[in-house]
Amino acid sequence: MSNLATRTPSHQIEPLFVSRWSTKAFTGDEIPEATLFRSFEAARWAPSGSNGQPWRFIYSKRGSETWPQFLALLNERNQVWAANASALVVLLSKKNRLTPEGVRPQRSHSFDAGAAWSNFAHQTHLSGWSTRAIGGFDRPAARASLAIPEDFEIEVFIAVGKPADKSALPEPLQSANQPSDRLPLSSLVSDGRFAFAWAE
Repeated sequence: MSNLATRTPSHQIEPLFVSRWSTKAFTGDEIPEATLFRSFEAARWAPSGSNGQPWRFIYSKRGSETWPQFLALLNERNQVWAANASALVVLLSKKNRLTPEGVRPQRSHSFDAGAAWSNFAHQTHLSGWSTRAIGGFDRPAARASLAIPEDFEIEVFIAVGKPADKSALPEPLQSANQPSDRLPLSSLVSDGRFAFAWAE
């Protein structure tokens, strides 16, 4: 279903980190509740600043009453492939936290939510399913439609589904639906100071 030959780690790591990738091709199969909540449980154990756990998830399963509402919030080009997902999940992060001194900004809220997303994505992959984060959606409409308070950042939508062959996608999307490589570590890691050639 996918070609991982282009993905070769430069250091020995667990295969999980190389084999997980974000497909757009889904079968439309119903996802068992236990499988979906196993991924939420993995996300629950992500690290966060001061153990604030600012992430929140709102989900809709394919075929439910709320499914058309969730799908309609995506950009049209994302609706084309996400319509075959088994669930759509909205990841939020709480921007403030209550401290003994009162309400204070939770500066790492998006960073922490990213850790929860990573746990969610990797557990889903371990369960034999796939995820794809979606940044293309109507944020004001999502906030209004899903009754999301202003104190929460809407980070991403996440499509969850059983991976399918790329032939399940419309022709224009098929060629791009494959695992992508990553930049070399030399472009990402610097010893002692900021020394990246592409910096502006």
